[in-house]
Amino acid sequence: MTSATKTPGLPAVLEQLSTSRMSTTVRELADDRFAGRRVGTAGGRSVADWLAAQLRDLNGEVGQTSFPVTGVRELYGTPVLEWITGEPPRKLEHRRDFTEHLASAELPHPLTAPVVADTGTETAIRGRWVLAQNGDWARACGRAEQGGAAGVLAARGTDAAGWMPKMIAGPGVRSVPILSLRTDLHRELSEATARGTVEVTASTPLRPVDVEGRNVHARFPGGPTRVLLTAHYDGVGDDPERRFPAAADNASGVAAILEAVRVLTVRAVPVDLSVAFLDAEEAGAWGSAHHAPSVHPDTLVINLDGAAKLHQAASIEAGGPAHALLSVLDQAARETGVPLRAGAMASDNRRYAAAGLAAIGIGMGMPGYQTPAETPERVEPDTLVAAARLLVATVVLLSAGQEAAGSKSRC
Repeated sequence: MTSATKTPGLPAVLEQLSTSRMSTTVRELADDRFAGRRVGTAGGRSVADWLAAQLRDLNGEVGQTSFPVTGVRELYGTPVLEWITGEPPRKLEHRRDFTEHLASAELPHPLTAPVVADTGTETAIRGRWVLAQNGDWARACGRAEQGGAAGVLAARGTDAAGWMPKMIAGPGVRSVPILSLRTDLHRELSEATARGTVEVTASTPLRPVDVEGRNVHARFPGGPTRVLLTAHYDGVGDDPERRFPAAADNASGVAAILEAVRVLTVRAVPVDLSVAFLDAEEAGAWGSAHHAPSVHPDTLVINLDGAAKLHQAASIEAGGPAHALLSVLDQAARETGVPLRAGAMASDNRRYAAAGLAAIGIGMGMPGYQTPAETPERVEPDTLVAAARLLVATVVLLSAGQEAAGSKSRC
């Protein structure tokens, strides 16, 4: 990666970054024993303890803060979906061919019933599976609820590798079960239904649960400028029969920030540095919503969500009074050779911005996003290095009193 570093002392600081340490952290966080790091699980709590120990090793003022999280979608069994047209049952594969819909009512045991298309006619739907048309699952749900249907079958696309990414937060729960079929299979089922009787057997062992999240935070006092580096450590959690390593989202971001903090503290860069490893981002950014109101109003916040595959440039979203911080970040990018571009970053940075803080979100790619294919092997070491270099350079420039840095330049 090319660099045009001009700030005195910055090259020596950047040289201390360790690619192997960051890759090791990614592998550690994606390990089987943490079971995908979903908020409110034993794996999630274990990761919080592990991160706290890493920060204590750096002599930080470390703490953990708990907070309630409601309505997390918990899949406690593998859903079933198959159909029969007079031949052997057509059994579909969960996450490849179909998935649970986040608005689905709980259906713990398989239910078999005929299928009827939601065509807008007065066709009886009581006790039948309703096949949503034209992607309008909400309308189909309304008719299914009013008519006493067995449930709704909607359509959904896949990612480029053929997976249906997992989510654990979504719209309000309806009173009927809902499953989403891969778009081509939904069309095939619709055509089969038009030709004759089709029976579907399906289950949705999905329920909303209320859990406890846990943020991990540390402070390293050392200068007048307050900087907060944040990254969420939670994932969507494993399925009952499938692993979700969550290496890119967001073990990669945690690894880059942990390494940046290590270097900045070892080199004693004169800045009042804090770090927050946040929980429950996947459930609706609950961790940052809980943390943001307690942050000093002069704090400059940088959130990293994804540092696994830098394509053409890192995506940057600025919020709140972040003009000064954005200027310094831009200079840091030029000095480290990391390309930037404006882009939406719907992550924890928005919670800090909404609280009136200068906040920037950075994203550098998430290959395999929220699927079983999101493995440590897909996290590129060069992208980890680029993220850590950008973070370190920005903090060094802020500590050096660059133009537009610090609380005096806040708008």
